[in-house]
Amino acid sequence: MSYARFALTIVTSTLVMFGLMYLNTYALDHVRFSQTRTWMAVVMGAAMAATMLLFMWGMYANRKANFAILAASAVAFAGALWLVRSQETVGDVAYMEAMIPHHSIAVLTSERAHIRDPRVRELADGIIAAQVREIGEMKALIADLRRNPPAASAPDLPARPAN
Repeated sequence: MSYARFALTIVTSTLVMFGLMYLNTYALDHVRFSQTRTWMAVVMGAAMAATMLLFMWGMYANRKANFAILAASAVAFAGALWLVRSQETVGDVAYMEAMIPHHSIAVLTSERAHIRDPRVRELADGIIAAQVREIGEMKALIADLRRNPPAASAPDLPARPAN
């Protein structure tokens, strides 16, 4: 088996997984590029590379190459996971671009779930209204920030402490 074909399979599968993460958005205009989803696709691709290689170890005879792939997979996994967990690369617009599809999932789920209890339906309807309103707010903020970006020297506001 060819290592180039193995690499092409991993890259293609990672790109497919990235795209699949958008299938549960409610509306097409809610699909926005998300750094978080990108890093999660890399996490999944790295895990898949290691898993596939371990299952097909006998098909790939170059032990040095195999261990290099495992090491590269571990580094890619750890690095992408750190990026997901730290949100280090995510600024104002990137945050909202990622949150629009996230909110869209809540709209889809709340609208299409087979809810029987009126209290749960009321909760779901409130979630739909809030998420649709917030998606509109984010779209407006994104447009405004693209027209009028904050000064480069503007300080970052502190993150809220984790619970």
